[in-house]
Amino acid sequence: MTDTQLFERYDWNIEPEDAGERIDKFISSQNEEWSRSQVQAWIKEGRVTVGGEPVKSNYKLQAEDELTLRVPPLRELEIAPEEMPLDIVYEDSDVVVVNKPRGLVVHPAPGNYSGTLVNGLLAHCKDLSGINGVMRPGIVHRIDKDTSGLLMVAKNDKAHASLAEQLKEHSVNRKYVAIVHGVIPHEMGTIDAPIGRDPKNRQQMAVVFENSKPAVTHFVVLERFKEFTLVELKLETGRTHQIRVHMKYVGYPLAGDPKYGPKNTLELDGQALHAKTLGFTHPRTGERMEFEAPLPEDMEAIISILRQA
Repeated sequence: MTDTQLFERYDWNIEPEDAGERIDKFISSQNEEWSRSQVQAWIKEGRVTVGGEPVKSNYKLQAEDELTLRVPPLRELEIAPEEMPLDIVYEDSDVVVVNKPRGLVVHPAPGNYSGTLVNGLLAHCKDLSGINGVMRPGIVHRIDKDTSGLLMVAKNDKAHASLAEQLKEHSVNRKYVAIVHGVIPHEMGTIDAPIGRDPKNRQQMAVVFENSKPAVTHFVVLERFKEFTLVELKLETGRTHQIRVHMKYVGYPLAGDPKYGPKNTLELDGQALHAKTLGFTHPRTGERMEFEAPLPEDMEAIISILRQA
């Protein structure tokens, strides 16, 4: 096998609405685990081509451009501990509950080997479970880069297996708070719609009825504003981008969502989504535990502005 066969290839045909955007900005927006600086490095290395020809980071996209990216293979042994401030909500010899800030990637991925929550956790505690391998030690579930809130981490394999089984059985209590576009007229609802890869855009998920998995989201309206609604959402399943895809599907996409929402009309860097509540059964003691994390300051500020509108 040659080195080029190891690379993961991504292809895009540029739509008219993306014409004029810088190529580095466009590519970094296609995957939350790719930083713009990493994309710029790939471009400099010649891993990005338009019509088969390498370009510079400031290249402006044109409609119908054929864009290709070749991501180099994983380098698992380079995952290193990094000291960083972590908001640890709870910790014992089996589990860690951390309140992740918006903008922090949970675990390393191709092109993003440092500055992740896993790097910080490796510096914070040496005893993380190995079930998910070198790249994702201790990570039982994840939340998106630009989603803030609570995440549970396993410190040993026994704890990891227990927490993963609870997720599978839907006994983990996960509640989110979000600001969505539009005014939802009813007080509550359930979205039961399967999620899979979007056949029109393989970098996104969508409600599809072939090659998909069941997905169920419950929501309750907390407060209505002039053009937005504050909602609480409870996950019954945990599909990739589930809340973001489901709320778009029912016509109330998340505010600030660069992938599934309209152009951002709020001063928010990423989707207005916060994992507020996390409840699970302790893997060793059997005690039921529940934690809450207050809304981040930027979401509180947005809500205050919306109340005055």
